[in-house]
Amino acid sequence: MKEGPDIAHIAALIGDPARANMLTALMSGKALTVSELSEEAGVTIQTASSHLSKLDAGGLLRPRKQGRHKYFSLANDEVAHVLEGLMGLAAGSGHLRKRTGPKDIELRKARVCYNHLAGDMGTQLFDSLMAQGHLAINGEDLILTTTGANFATGFHIDLDSLRSNRTPLCRECLDWSERRSHLAGSLGRAFLSRFEDLSWASRDQKTRVVTFSRIGAQEFERLFAMK
Repeated sequence: MKEGPDIAHIAALIGDPARANMLTALMSGKALTVSELSEEAGVTIQTASSHLSKLDAGGLLRPRKQGRHKYFSLANDEVAHVLEGLMGLAAGSGHLRKRTGPKDIELRKARVCYNHLAGDMGTQLFDSLMAQGHLAINGEDLILTTTGANFATGFHIDLDSLRSNRTPLCRECLDWSERRSHLAGSLGRAFLSRFEDLSWASRDQKTRVVTFSRIGAQEFERLFAMK
């Protein structure tokens, strides 16, 4: 019997509905407590603790203790990347969650995907950077070009600091609602942070919706318009 990664084990961890709801809630990038995650999953705190222990043992979570509370977040960008890909696969196959509501349209327009911008505006950002030659595909890698580095620096993004991190600078993430790529990696995270610093956009931690102000939307369109 050949040895290899046990994808069945990871799939089983993600496949439980309660655990899937918890992981989806953590896609905001915010660390949540057991009680907050139990509410998201619709289970008791005791049951939630059991689920979280399994997810932690499987390497999908990063637990942290602060004061009397224990917080959980996704282990890394790789976990978020897999979850977003699964959302795209589920949406493409017609398997949609029943709990859609008035925020659904807003989620599809702009939302947080583990601290980077997703949705329609996320894919527009990616497509515009590609069209302007700021990003390029090199084999299977997404790279920031020289002009892209100049653009990011001019937008007051500290590339030296980003490159010192273990997180990849640029990577594609398949957007579940748009079925196209948006920008992940430390650069994707930096762009969203910069939009927030400029008061162009703000995020709703409960729903993951990103709302752009009128001026923010205008400036975003000016910089990342698709011709």
